[in-house]
Amino acid sequence: MRSFTFLWSLAGVLTALASTVMSFQIIRGFLGITESGNFPAAIKSTAEWFPKKERALATGIFNSGANIGAIVTPLTVPFIVENWHWQWAFVITGLLGFVWVVAWLLFYQIPSRHKKLKAPELAYINSDKDEAAENTGNQPKISWFKLLGYKQTWAFALGKLLTDPIWWFYLFWLPDFFESVYHIKLTAASWPVAAVYVISTFGSVGGGWLPMYLIKKGWPVFKARKVSMLIYAFCVFPIIFALILGKINMWLAVGVIGLAAAAHQAWSANIFTTVSDMFPKSTTASVTGIGGMFGGLGGILLSMFVQKNLFVHYRAINQIETAYYIMFGVCALAYVAGWLVMHFLVPKMKRIELG
Repeated sequence: MRSFTFLWSLAGVLTALASTVMSFQIIRGFLGITESGNFPAAIKSTAEWFPKKERALATGIFNSGANIGAIVTPLTVPFIVENWHWQWAFVITGLLGFVWVVAWLLFYQIPSRHKKLKAPELAYINSDKDEAAENTGNQPKISWFKLLGYKQTWAFALGKLLTDPIWWFYLFWLPDFFESVYHIKLTAASWPVAAVYVISTFGSVGGGWLPMYLIKKGWPVFKARKVSMLIYAFCVFPIIFALILGKINMWLAVGVIGLAAAAHQAWSANIFTTVSDMFPKSTTASVTGIGGMFGGLGGILLSMFVQKNLFVHYRAINQIETAYYIMFGVCALAYVAGWLVMHFLVPKMKRIELG
């Protein structure tokens, strides 16, 4: 489960109430529409509360919540379904979001208006020289159409288009992978899947630490971010050998898939942070939303390719392992392709100036 927002919660409740009269796909669509507000708001909040050198680490920490949720979900939701029927799985998880919203409304405030924030702490948050003018809160608004005219927007959006679908592939197809290749039941497959998510959690936090370390060593922010992302892109490569190593022992396959998932989360923490590197704080949520839309589009396209063509064909001829060989190859190359696209569009740091 992702970090909950009010709209996500509302979607969960609506799912429970409308489940008897609406199809699953329509309900899933509502969930996707409402859930999508989480990350733009989270990235904007991170930009408001952290200087550039710490933003990737902060993003990695909050992003790891999705991994923890993915581990907790199979341990709790089946219990709810078994004891209180499946509708309550939606109702309870949806209502939990309201608890989060109450806490958010009670405690969250931008730094300049936070009563308990001391002057030295505020000065540290606003220590980035190229953002000094933004801290007055008088930044002009900019439309989505104008944002789409910047190469920086397309660098982020295309990076998300190429790499977000890989994470969705892990989420939806790893249980099938362990069941189809190793012939273990779905309930038993939850353990290797959970292990992948545990490993990816460390990648999420560690992925934010590396650029912060490089920046403290004197590296320019953008260079530290891009070099870190290139390292993470290469860390996905061993997934090509998942099936080969899995023939020796299934847990070796779990290890390399976990490494790839950890590298994705490290990549994700940094690609999100490139938005606040390149854009004023007033536009970070909008640009993040645009990138999220492209990431979702990539997920749709990959799902159509995998489910309707690749896996159907190779499962029909009893060669499902070949389909996974192909997909793991796609996973290995996606991040390097994403990095090259971003580097080509924005080879050097060039911050957008509004006004």
